[in-house]
Amino acid sequence: MKSINRAPESWIEALARCQKSGAPHVLATVVSVTGSAPRALQAKMVITKDAAFDTLGGGGLEHDVMATARKLLAGKTIDDTPAPKLRSQKAQAARRDSVVTKHYPLGAKLAQCCGGSVTVMFECFNLTPPLSLLVFGAGHVATALMKILAELPCKVDWVDSRAEMFAPFAISADNDAPSYNLPDHIRAHVADEPVDFIKPFIQNALAKSDLVKNKSPSRQQFILVMTHDHSLDFELIRAAIDEIGDNPDKAAPYIGCIGSATKSKRFYDRLLARGYSEDSINALTMPIGIAIGGKEPMAVAVSIAAQVLKQYHQV
Repeated sequence: MKSINRAPESWIEALARCQKSGAPHVLATVVSVTGSAPRALQAKMVITKDAAFDTLGGGGLEHDVMATARKLLAGKTIDDTPAPKLRSQKAQAARRDSVVTKHYPLGAKLAQCCGGSVTVMFECFNLTPPLSLLVFGAGHVATALMKILAELPCKVDWVDSRAEMFAPFAISADNDAPSYNLPDHIRAHVADEPVDFIKPFIQNALAKSDLVKNKSPSRQQFILVMTHDHSLDFELIRAAIDEIGDNPDKAAPYIGCIGSATKSKRFYDRLLARGYSEDSINALTMPIGIAIGGKEPMAVAVSIAAQVLKQYHQV
């Protein structure tokens, strides 16, 4: 296949993509210019952990801007010291997802001979763990939920064993590597064994968990079980409980299952009968969603999204 040369991504394209995907990034903007400088006022670039988009003029200035942005992405201050710990995750997020400025004389120190000076503003985004969801089932409610999640900064893995459920989104007939008309941050997976997605997702959640002393840990990762098969729903929940095990000092992901009160009671009793503790069962959310009224797929999806967002932002 002939390769296609693609123009470098502009700062505005990169910013939109990072904002949509929830990827940590810094927007660097020239906010003051005195004398001669490589770029004009309001020139911008976007810096991530391993890439940069657009330019502030190159040379020593741009090298230092990228290095400074990556210090901020690593949780350091501009002078390279660790950022101070604040009392709550919410306070730390407000500090880290913030704005700082740095002044640059364009002289010998930066190996630039412009002779002027610039001030660069660094705006930090998504430095706290992004909202991440593992959604099982591609029925009416899940499809409605994706319309909501498409507008939120998050990462979504959407799993179903039935390829035909993703057919309305398909843009490629390649069975080996299908592609779908979905936002970049929503990835559809057709899997014969959906349970296989549980272990890596939970292990990632436990590895990133951050328990705040004397507070319940906030949740950044969510497992939503809403398949067409009650038996599969049950096996997915069991697999999640088994994988979490006994991790009292870790922030386990939210695990929720769609269904009626009757289904929830039946699952509760079956889990008890199989030897699961009441504590592990009570950690589940069944049924998922906030009681806002309405049984239409979009109404249920709104109730689920509201519950997820409430949990995610809670400290």
